[in-house]
Amino acid sequence: MRRISSSATLGLKLFFPTFWVVFFGAFTFAVLSSGVGKSPLFGNWIFKLGLLGFFLLGALTLYFTVFRLKRVEIDHPYVYVTNYFKSFRYPFHNIEQIREYNLVLFHLAVITLKESGSFGKKIFFVESRQKFEDFLKSYADLAAKLVKEG
Repeated sequence: MRRISSSATLGLKLFFPTFWVVFFGAFTFAVLSSGVGKSPLFGNWIFKLGLLGFFLLGALTLYFTVFRLKRVEIDHPYVYVTNYFKSFRYPFHNIEQIREYNLVLFHLAVITLKESGSFGKKIFFVESRQKFEDFLKSYADLAAKLVKEG
């Protein structure tokens, strides 16, 4: 099996959201539970409401972006997808397309399945550029049919 997703996926999917939610959750809880006498800024209800909104907006952003990332490996004739807790394999003939997006700092790829799978119809992953290029060279005929630029 050849991994085509980035090694950073583990940190982006598990560690970054965990630290963010724990740090800002604890800070938000501390500010919400503090009184006016402790600090004039932290006792202000507008600041408390803004901080709570920032925390909830950040958690929702993480949920709809980073939590969707998967680790992807390829071994002819299957694509293996895992969220680090469950793993599933999809045959190449079930893949409709693989679309790449250049987001300056990293490359995002989306595998669109013909039928909805266990992780849904679309599988998002941060691609390891070199390993993805190796995949394109190894399976040139398949890549020509499936891979499209975003």
